[in-house]
Amino acid sequence: MTDFRQQALDYHQYPTPGKISVELTTAAETSLDLSLAYSPGVAEPVREIAKNPDDVYKYTGKGNTVAVITNGTAILGLGNLGPMASKPVMEGKALLFKRFANIDSFDIEVKHNTVEEFINTVANIADSFGGINLEDIKAPECFVIEKALIERCKIPVFHDDQHGTAIVTAAGMINALEIQGKDISSARIVCLGAGAAAIACMELLIKCGAQREQIYMLDTKGVIHTRRDNLNEYKKLFANNTDKRTLEDAIDGADVFVGVSGPNLLTAEHVKMMANNPVIFACSNPDPEIKPELAHAARNDIIIATGRSDYPNQVNNVLCFPFIFRGALDVRARTINDEMKIAAVHAIRALAKEEVPQKVLDASGVTSLVFGKEYIIPKPMDPRLCANVAQAVAKAAVDSGVAALEYPENYML
Repeated sequence: MTDFRQQALDYHQYPTPGKISVELTTAAETSLDLSLAYSPGVAEPVREIAKNPDDVYKYTGKGNTVAVITNGTAILGLGNLGPMASKPVMEGKALLFKRFANIDSFDIEVKHNTVEEFINTVANIADSFGGINLEDIKAPECFVIEKALIERCKIPVFHDDQHGTAIVTAAGMINALEIQGKDISSARIVCLGAGAAAIACMELLIKCGAQREQIYMLDTKGVIHTRRDNLNEYKKLFANNTDKRTLEDAIDGADVFVGVSGPNLLTAEHVKMMANNPVIFACSNPDPEIKPELAHAARNDIIIATGRSDYPNQVNNVLCFPFIFRGALDVRARTINDEMKIAAVHAIRALAKEEVPQKVLDASGVTSLVFGKEYIIPKPMDPRLCANVAQAVAKAAVDSGVAALEYPENYML
């Protein structure tokens, strides 16, 4: 672990500090090049954009640029460490946008005193970009911030910790339930955790067919139920009219466990209490709610997913967010709506059922991947994700009326 720590530090420091840089996209070698790039030539696109603001997409990089914005209040699982400590994560997000979807990205870390200051700062710079990816903002402020920015901005605003996690979770969950011979509409679900990711995951599962009354959500005080008087407005949405109070009460007979909480909170005894053929998503990182080997030792009829790359069935947001934005940017969507999110869910889950190319097997370090208990969701290095998910998202944006452009003929071919 010490070697890995030093390797990570060296990776971020050498050969140049950080993980991203700016590159030129056009010639800048001659005096003519410079006169076109800046004065006097630059005045011509300025005049055109002044006459028609939409021409900014024609003459600048706005349409392929996403801002990754944070205040550093919920960095990974490390907590509120401030804006500057979040910068390596935001640069990492920018790296993923470029590597997986060829989207240019700038990281922006905001220092502020109030939520309203943060909202105003982001809203005031939003028009510089084609989209905004919010990141590592603690709950419940993240809900307020995202809602306000969606209302105020004319470009897509997407809080990946909420919706990216939810989309990938839903895709894997529907596949896992299918393999286990269960239907999401009748599944009893236990969600350990009640933060931004947990609430977004459960809301999207409901939009995909789960029943709200069949969901038992737990925070640090136990089951969220209707007789509790210490719930914020977001937790109240999952207040179940039940006598269940503890994880032990809720997990007994449950079909599904979703953990977005902390390490080692689900025991082998809990696993044994679940219904036949259960599905376990233990997504706390880097240490899951239960290690897969412990869960498998408890019983042999489970499907388990984690957030880790060293176990099968990794729930990884990179399966989603670059391609959500790719599709949204390509049709100039003004928002990312539920139709686009659900389209992404089904595109991701469908890809897991297709034959896996050899180059994906090689990149994943395995000899075989076949749809089943240990392969319910595509691998992050699968290059087909970009085309499949972006196409589905772009089409959903056009069909739902939030796109400024028509669906391109031969898109992504």
